[in-house]
Amino acid sequence: MSTGALQSQVIQKAWQDPSFKAKLLADPKAAIQEVLGVSFPDHIKIKAVEENSDEFYLVLPQNPSGVVASDVKPNAVWGA
Repeated sequence: MSTGALQSQVIQKAWQDPSFKAKLLADPKAAIQEVLGVSFPDHIKIKAVEENSDEFYLVLPQNPSGVVASDVKPNAVWGA
C-alpha cells in the first residue's frame, strides 16, 4: 500500500468514525494498526494533528531533491 493510499484511508476513516479520530490523535500507530491492520516498525514515529480553519500545515519532505524550482509565483491569497 502506498503512503498516499494509506493517508487517504486514514483520513476517510477519521471523518466517518469519531472514536477512531480521537484514538488517531492520541496514539496514531495503535489506531492505524487496530483499525486498518497496518503496523509500523518501532523506529517510525507518526504524528497526527487536526487542522483548524485558521491554521495551515506545511510538511517538508525528507529529501526535497524531487522538488522542481520554478519561476512561477502563485497568485493565490490566503483566505480568499
